[in-house]
Amino acid sequence: MRAADGAREITVFTHRRAADTTAALKLLAERAAQAGVTLLLDEDETCKHGLTDGPGMLVNAPCKDDVELCIVLGGDGTILRALRRYAGTGVPVFAINFGAIGFLATVEPQDIEDGIARALSGDFELLRLPAIVLDLPDDRTDTRLQAAINDVAVHRKVGERVAELAYALNDEEAGSVRCDGLVVATPAGSTGYNLANGGPVMAWGVAGYVVSFIAPHSMSARALVVAPDDRLTIFNRSMESLEVAVDGRPAGEIPPGGRIEARFVNDVGTIAQLPGSSFYRRLSEKFGRLAS
Repeated sequence: MRAADGAREITVFTHRRAADTTAALKLLAERAAQAGVTLLLDEDETCKHGLTDGPGMLVNAPCKDDVELCIVLGGDGTILRALRRYAGTGVPVFAINFGAIGFLATVEPQDIEDGIARALSGDFELLRLPAIVLDLPDDRTDTRLQAAINDVAVHRKVGERVAELAYALNDEEAGSVRCDGLVVATPAGSTGYNLANGGPVMAWGVAGYVVSFIAPHSMSARALVVAPDDRLTIFNRSMESLEVAVDGRPAGEIPPGGRIEARFVNDVGTIAQLPGSSFYRRLSEKFGRLAS
C-alpha cells in the first residue's frame, strides 16, 4: 500500500526485542487505520517484525523528516535513537514505555489505549530538549558532528590502565583527574550515567550541563555544573586511546595526546508529554519504583 499525497504519516520505532511489542504494534496499526493515519516502518523494523503491507501500515518505507510524529514502542535506548534521528527537525517523539525504566517515555504500557488515542489526535504538549554537540576528529583531517540528547561518555578501554583526563572551560584548564573516564550530561541525561557517578540531578528546563567522573582516583574530584555558553575541551593525557560513546553508542576514540570539544545547544530534540506532566513526579515514580 502507498500513502496518498498529503496523508497523515507517522514513523514508528520499536524495541530491539520484537516479541515485546508485537501486540502493541498490531493495536497501533488498527487504530491508525481507523484514524486515516499511515504508519511508516523502515527496512529494519519491517525485517524485525516480519511485516507486510496492511491497513494503516507502509513497510520498507524510507525514514523521512516530513512526518507529523514519531511513535516509539520501547525503552530509553529506543527513545534516544528516535530523538537523535529527528534532532533539529521539530518532529515530536511520543514514546510508550516497553523498557526497564523509560524515564523519557510519554505513557506506560498499561495506558497504551489512551496513549495511542492521544498520539493520533495530537493531545499532548511538546518539550524541547537540549543536546551536547561533540566535535570529534575522525581518522581523516575533517570532523564529524555528534549530538547527545542524554550524555557523552569518555572512558578507558577494558583491560587498559587508568585514564588521565584534563578538562578546560573556555580554554581555562579546570583540572586533571586520574579516573576510568568522565560523563558530560544534559539535564535529561543527568538521571543516567551521571547519577551513577554521584553527579547532581538537573531538572528538565535547566540551562546548562554537568561533568562528572567515572571512578575517580582522587578524594577531591567533584562533579561540575557548567553554564550553557561555556565550551568544554577534554584532553586525553593517557598513554592509550580512550573510547567515546554518545547516548550509550560507540562514537569514536580520542588518541593519546588528543582532545575533543563539547558544547551545549538548546532545542535539538522534541519529546511529547501529557498535559500536566511533572519532571519531579516522573523522578519519584521511576526511581522510587527502583528503590522499592
